[in-house]
Amino acid sequence: MNTKPFASGLSENAVMITRVADRQWHALDDDLVVGRGHAQHRPDGRLFVSIDAWHDAAFDRLAEAMLAELPAPLYTVVDEADVELTARWRRAGFTIRRREWEYVVPTDPRVTGLEDVLPPSGVTIVPAGQADECRLRAVDRAIRDEVEATVGWQSMPAEVVPRPEGDTIVDPSKYAVAAAPDHYLGLIRVVPMYRPRIGLVAVRADEQRRGIARALLAHALGALHRSGFATAWTEVHESNQAASALFESIGARPMSSNLELVR
Repeated sequence: MNTKPFASGLSENAVMITRVADRQWHALDDDLVVGRGHAQHRPDGRLFVSIDAWHDAAFDRLAEAMLAELPAPLYTVVDEADVELTARWRRAGFTIRRREWEYVVPTDPRVTGLEDVLPPSGVTIVPAGQADECRLRAVDRAIRDEVEATVGWQSMPAEVVPRPEGDTIVDPSKYAVAAAPDHYLGLIRVVPMYRPRIGLVAVRADEQRRGIARALLAHALGALHRSGFATAWTEVHESNQAASALFESIGARPMSSNLELVR
């Protein structure tokens, strides 16, 4: 346990920054916890930090202690509407790396206009939980390689679900796929929570512009609608104009934006 005193102005006593566990810190003011800091690796290997503090002084002292002990680069995510928190991280030396728009997506086919959408000739949609795992992993790997060779996979929505190292398919049951007779062409991942999240919609580069992504969305959103969900949500990187256009064409609307910061 490491404890470091700092003069804070919060009280007559010094704020004590204490590492209470691996990658976890507390800010104490006269034995009262006035802030917490935490660091965690995301599935892509990057180290993300978060601080929840009641006062600027506690935030600054936590940031100082954490940054002194953690290896660079470090990342964090904030709601862009939270101007105060963004300013705190920028004061600690973080800069804006990327912006993601959060979209609310309707599921009702009468709203999305996907009621009569079918996959192109020769393509079938395999429902979630029924995909062949070997073919699913093959198309996921191929798509990731194609994206990495162009804009880079880190331009895709953040993957926050822990997974074994080297395994990019955490739960095959969450994926529906677009299938040709002998291989898969695209996939959609939906995580059913209190508000379902569309974590990924992707199609092989040589199969794009055939309506496969719309067919995958029609299938997944239709299934959610029949299960009683009125809306889902997804994130789109601000530079991904094709994804924004796809979701907006089915009635999805941006509701908020998140900033990823890096130091």
